[in-house]
Amino acid sequence: EDLGVRHRLWVYSGRRGVHCWVCDDAVRKWSPALRAAAVEYLSLVKGQGLELRVGVWRSPAPTPAPLHSPNPADYKKTSLAPYVRIFEQFVEGMESARRGERIRRSAQHREVLQAEFPKKKDSVQRWELLRARLERTRAGGRAAALGPCYADWEVMLQFCFPRLDINVSKGLGHLLKSPFSVHPKTGRVSVPLDLQRLEQFDPFAVPTISSLCQELDTASSDGEHEESGETEPKRRAR
Repeated sequence: EDLGVRHRLWVYSGRRGVHCWVCDDAVRKWSPALRAAAVEYLSLVKGQGLELRVGVWRSPAPTPAPLHSPNPADYKKTSLAPYVRIFEQFVEGMESARRGERIRRSAQHREVLQAEFPKKKDSVQRWELLRARLERTRAGGRAAALGPCYADWEVMLQFCFPRLDINVSKGLGHLLKSPFSVHPKTGRVSVPLDLQRLEQFDPFAVPTISSLCQELDTASSDGEHEESGETEPKRRAR
């Protein structure tokens, strides 16, 4: 939407990802440089493993400024809001919340949080402690003198924001999997997604090449039984 894209087809990859086919005529004529710039704009989580970072705020500026918005309030409203509910659904099972590893980004709050974390019985309470403390610092008071900290926003984005494959998006000659093709490792069919019913989508219920072959064999055998009583055999195309 930020880039003016209107015609999009969302397709399940057959494994762990989702493909967004952009069909706007203008976008199809973009150069590799324009395509790379678009993916860069949409990429917030970068790096791998322990070096994984959320590139939302410029560093080492004393007052972090969001890259994609004139102020943090607008950024939170547009980019973060959809992930708050998603994040809260699985925070109970987060090992990082139990160990408190992710608070290393907020140095001025680390000692206080590490002292309070053992007093909380589960990850939900620890997450609420971290979130409430950082919200207070952003609201004002003496703690705000150290500068606003957005570590809670970064944690949610790091765990929930999509990772984009820049090479697939910027390369005009990159090999692409068409919708309804079969994933070579899982055998699942790449089916289009209905965004209005996305939460009901079950990737493990997607048809596989094995199930399709079994259905075809069943249909073929049923046809043979029906024609066994006829005097003249019919030509059948498989």
